[in-house]
Amino acid sequence: MKEHISAVLPHTLPKPAGFSYGFEVKHGRLLFIAGQVARDQNNAVVGKGDLVAQFRQVCRNIQAVVSAAGGDMTDVVKLTIYVLDVADYKARLREIGGVYRDYFGKHFPAMTLVGARDLFDAADGCLIEIEGVAALA
Repeated sequence: MKEHISAVLPHTLPKPAGFSYGFEVKHGRLLFIAGQVARDQNNAVVGKGDLVAQFRQVCRNIQAVVSAAGGDMTDVVKLTIYVLDVADYKARLREIGGVYRDYFGKHFPAMTLVGARDLFDAADGCLIEIEGVAALA
């Protein structure tokens, strides 16, 4: 764990699996990451119809934003994940978890999963959008 952030894990709540209840930012800068979809550097949607491929591209995009600000993925303290189909997300959780570990390792920020009826880029084939907050030293 980095010294400028620490997980908040209340003993009165169940042990979290794959997320943290919260993070305390002790010092540093906050980076607010706009909702990222599965668009590559040429603005093409990657993995149309494939939630796992899109999750990978979204993680790649988040990593690009965090890196551009001088941080890394373990600086991310909050993610909000919006999906068109929660059942599909849950069905692919094992594969999504593998991709997650490729980018975040064993770092689990506070997370929220929201089923959305629509996303701004859904008409272009986007199935997922993720926004976040990173605490940079």
